[in-house]
Order: sequence, then C-alpha cells, then structure tokens
Amino acid sequence: MIALSLAEIAAVVGGQTHDIPDPSVQVTGPVVRDSREVVPGSLFAAFVGERVDGHDYAAQVVAAGAAAVLASRPVGVPAIVVEDVQTALGALARHVVRRLGATLVALTGSAGKTSTKDLIAQVLQRKAPTVFTPGSLNNEIGLPLTALSATEETKFLVLEMGARGIGHIRYLTGLTPPRIGLVLNVGTAHIGEFGGREQIAQAKGELVEALPPADEGGAALLNADDPLVRAMASRTKAKVVLFGESAEADVRAENVRLTDSGQPAFRLHTPSGAADVTMRLYGEHHVSNALAAAAVAHELGMSAEEIATALSEAGSLSRWRMEVTERPDGVTIVNDAYNANPESMRAALRALAAMGKGRRTWAVLGKMAELGDEALAEHDAVGRLAVRLNVSKLVAVGGIEASWLQLGAYNEGSWGEESVHVSDAQAAIDLLRSELRPGDVVLVKASRSVGLESVAQALVETGAEGEVAAR
Repeated sequence: MIALSLAEIAAVVGGQTHDIPDPSVQVTGPVVRDSREVVPGSLFAAFVGERVDGHDYAAQVVAAGAAAVLASRPVGVPAIVVEDVQTALGALARHVVRRLGATLVALTGSAGKTSTKDLIAQVLQRKAPTVFTPGSLNNEIGLPLTALSATEETKFLVLEMGARGIGHIRYLTGLTPPRIGLVLNVGTAHIGEFGGREQIAQAKGELVEALPPADEGGAALLNADDPLVRAMASRTKAKVVLFGESAEADVRAENVRLTDSGQPAFRLHTPSGAADVTMRLYGEHHVSNALAAAAVAHELGMSAEEIATALSEAGSLSRWRMEVTERPDGVTIVNDAYNANPESMRAALRALAAMGKGRRTWAVLGKMAELGDEALAEHDAVGRLAVRLNVSKLVAVGGIEASWLQLGAYNEGSWGEESVHVSDAQAAIDLLRSELRPGDVVLVKASRSVGLESVAQALVETGAEGEVAAR
C-alpha cells in the first residue's frame, strides 16, 4: 500500500484511534485479513466470521509487526476502531485509488473472468508495473484488499468483479472507479440467484454504466459475439470497443484452430496491425479470453506484435483452472476443479476432446451449483455433450446432480458403457486408479463446493509414486 499514517487512515475511514501511542506511525505494508500474511508495517483487518473472529488475533499480529488493527472494538493493542470493518476497508481503498493515479481496468462476466484477468495482467506487466486480483478474490472484501496492495510504482490496476445480484458491481465500481471496463459474456452461472440471463446482463452491465465518458478516457470493451453483452453499448457514454470473432469486432481473431495438443492458435487483428498467436493454455474458449486481453492492451497503447508475443508466452496464474500435469506413465491430468457452470463445463469438455485425439479420455464431473430451476436440464445437457464429443468415459461424482449428468449421458446413447455414477471423490479415485492406462487424458471439473481437486491431486500423486503400470 502507499504509505499512510495511522492518523491519516483513521480520518479516511472515520475511525477512532485506541492504544496508539504515536499516530504518525505509518502503514507501509499490505492490508491483510489473514494473520498468517502479516509482515512488518501491515494493517490487519479484523473480520468476524462464522467460525473465526479476527479480533482474537490482534495481539499476535501486532507482535508479528503489524502497525495496527482495523477493528470494530478496542483490542488492547494499537487499533483504529470503526463501526463496520468492511465499509472502512472500502473507504480506504477508494482513497488510495484516487491517490495512486494508476489506470484501473475492471472486468466481469459469467465465465472466464479469472483466466482473462491473468492474461491481461501478464500482457500489461510487459509495459509497466501491474497489480491484479489474486485468484478470484473479486468480492466486496477481496477487491479492496487487492486495490490496497498497489504502491506508488503501480501503473495498471486490474480488478476482477463478481456479482451475485443486482447492485453488487455498482457497489464495487464505487469503491474502485474504473477507466476501462470489460464484459466477457452473459451465461448461466448463478442463474438460480439472479432469476434469468436478462437479470444477469442487467447486473454485469453496471460496470459499463460506471465508466467515465469517452472524452474523459472511458472505454467499454464488449464481446461482439455475445448479443447480451453487445447490447450494453447503449448503457455507457464511454468509447465502445468490440472484441471477438465477428467480422465487425475491432479486435478479432481469424483462422482459429487448435494445435495437436489442444492449444489455440489464431491470427490476431487490431486497429494497429495483425500478428500470429499460439497460446500455452488449453482449449478454444481461451481465444475469447485472449481477445479480451488484447483489447485492453491495444487500448493502453501496445502494438499487435507486442500483444501477440505476450499472449503466446502467458501461462495460467491461478490454480485448478485447466492445470495440466503429464504423469511419468503418460497419463495426462487436467485439473479444472476450481469451479464450474454450464458454459465452462462445455468449454472444458471440448478442450478434453481436442487434447485426447487418438487417446482414451475421461471426464470426471460433479455438481454445478446455483442453477436453480435450470439445474436438471443443464446437468442433463452436459452429460449428453460428453457422449456427443466421444468422451471415452464419464465419471459422475456425488449426489442427485451427478446422477443427472450420468442420466443425460445414458439417454444420449452411452447405455451405461461410457458413463458411471459414483458416490464421492474417494470412489472416483479408486475407480480411476484401477482403470487408467498410459496415454489416457483425465479432466476433473465441478463447482468448488464439491472438492473434486482432491481427485486430480490423488491421481497426480499416484503417477509420481509410480503405482500405475503399463497394461
């Protein structure tokens, strides 16, 4: 964070200082909410959770070097006491962002946010110091913590914004007002909470409504291939830039193809020129993500050649997102277990099919959460798609939603030969350990609550231990 005294911070957040002998002491480290992340000069934000109360760690974090605690009650060590820690954190982030003068890029969408954010960050880092959301900490706590990690050297601040209802993104943009806003897509993630895709579009479009007008540098980057996103052009006074595979897109891809290993390649076209891209990531869905990143980079002055080079060298920065491990016995594990929705499930299955040409493929899938009344139809459709893509074996893991996956595959024509329903992760591990052969490709994917990353991790460890022999 930029250096601020405890007195300054108290004034910004409307707090009272307690047990602070010298209010001129500066916070020079990051603002953190996890006591394990405290370093000398930190400010520790004490949140009260369902199981843990951050206030209980106040003495510990100060002993570890924290300058003070941002708290909702006195804690017997240096503290700035406020009525609500979350509100205070947002106020501090707003103040720091104003002071920074960095270009703030915000992005949202139903699928691909984190992968796209990681691509944007890797491209922009080649131009200037860049701070970006770690993982998918994109809510009312994670976003201000990310903003507060910026320093005086930061030129670009890339923030992922999530939403679970109308007004959420409006709130986040109020904390960290963006100059460039990017909307990837409108899908069915969290449709059970929103009530429909039109409501999701309404929520996502709050990002472009928050942008400054074009004559003040505002730019709305919209997916030309998604009609609900493209229609958001009418909701902003910012300059509109379209990206996608549409011929009308300002930043577009031509000659899209997959390499033999399933990695996308294409010809990138921008208003300033064209260049070839071959990505290190897996799956054709990353083309749209790459074009979104290219649109941001072009808006910030990078050439087509610079962008193409950066995209071709970019990797995955966030765990359990199409994370590919090649085992010594030739089995390939694709750990995409961080989260799942219908759009990302379909993209992952298509990537599996591309990667597995000439090899046996396994789709180990679990529940997609928060689909409401659409849950049965969406799980059924994913099961059917696995059969249509000629996935060798679908392993549906878990409860009723997993049974719908398996039933969809069965009704599509697997007749029980290419699909199986197992009760839990351990049952999936046991099955795979007994049946995998060298050369097989295994995709593991489900919503985060299912915890299927344990399956991928167990299979990777099995290969490392050499337990699977050639058959």
